[in-house]
Amino acid sequence: MDLFSQSKEEKTTLAVRMRPEVLSEFVGQGHVLGEGKILRRKIEADRLSSLILWGPPGTGKTSLAEIISKRTGAKFVFLNGSFCSSQDIKRVITGAGLSSRQGRKVLLFIDEIHRLNRLKQDILIQDTETAKVILMGATTYNPFFYINPALISRSLVCEFKPLTPEEIMVILKRALNDKERGLGSEKAEVEEEALNYLSVSSSGDARKALSSLEIGVMTTPKDSQGRRRFSLSVAQESIQYTPAFYDKKGGYHYDVISAFIKSVRGSDPDSALYWLARMLYSGEDPRFIARRMVVLASEDIGLADPFALVLATSCFKAVEFVGMPEARIVLSETVLYLAQAEKSNSAYLAIEKAGRDIESSGVEDVPLPLKDTHYSRAEKTGRGKEYKYPHNFKGYIKQDYRKEAKQYYFSNNIGTEAQLAQRLKQFKLRAEKKED
Repeated sequence: MDLFSQSKEEKTTLAVRMRPEVLSEFVGQGHVLGEGKILRRKIEADRLSSLILWGPPGTGKTSLAEIISKRTGAKFVFLNGSFCSSQDIKRVITGAGLSSRQGRKVLLFIDEIHRLNRLKQDILIQDTETAKVILMGATTYNPFFYINPALISRSLVCEFKPLTPEEIMVILKRALNDKERGLGSEKAEVEEEALNYLSVSSSGDARKALSSLEIGVMTTPKDSQGRRRFSLSVAQESIQYTPAFYDKKGGYHYDVISAFIKSVRGSDPDSALYWLARMLYSGEDPRFIARRMVVLASEDIGLADPFALVLATSCFKAVEFVGMPEARIVLSETVLYLAQAEKSNSAYLAIEKAGRDIESSGVEDVPLPLKDTHYSRAEKTGRGKEYKYPHNFKGYIKQDYRKEAKQYYFSNNIGTEAQLAQRLKQFKLRAEKKED
């Protein structure tokens, strides 16, 4: 069950062969593994508690597990959350008890830990708290959405970020120069442009970059001098299209839609288009994007440009009617309009204030003049009495619509909203003149 007991000959792919063997070889994640950072200190002091590594593929989660297993000398047990059973977990914990009595630690590495159901996660809680077993979980999904809070509270959660092009470049050059584990013995002549292309196009995934490099080099015929020439065109052929990592239910899903909404709210059409394209490229449901724009049109644009809501609603209907790929054009048009529209959040703030007032003060009874009179004998109870019909006063008459008037709505005086505020002001002035 030890994932890392296989020989170098068995590690056939370049991505596996080039996994760092010591902490000093590890590339990236300086925010948690840099000198003096908490995770590095815990590893170097051999004081590791349960750990959950969260991040996109190819960022070093499994590689770090291999390094820790070698450094600590712990008995290493590997399970995959997709396939392991409750009995598998219980068997490891029982064995951990025996190993601890013999003075040896047990490090349980669970890949795709987010796929464990709640029952399986609960099995781990007590033994991770007593340090009977050191748990290491790896996941591409936000653990705060998928992992039991009790297990989260007993673990150090470290978010791994996509590698930068510069970090990918370091890994690629290391693979080209390493004669034992890498491609150093292949006499590959690699154009700098080709490496730059791989480092950018791999989207922060070292595994993808190394696999593409290996495919490109090893499938290129040798010339008369026995050299393999890895050009930009070969690199472009080697790194085939794969959707960018995007979790439609977890953290990445919400992070990207958040960036999209904030770009539109901030009136940056180009950034908004980028995040729109990113979502569509990754397979996001265009109806989800359109629904979010309907909300955004009211929350962030509101009365400053009421047509925004009309357009966003039409966009949602058009997306359902047209479908992809043409729906992306409808979405693009709507995004560009919303991003450049005047912004006002007064409608959002107003309903929030009214809601808080009801929560804090409770509900009040409807005043008698405003109560329904559309049934027999209603007026004999006083309902509707003294109600002033606004249409009899050219559309506006001052009267009490609540027992105690409170202001929730404050105009931002932007765009159309400024015109509406001026109109309301004129209504009130006209009514005051009639009273005089």
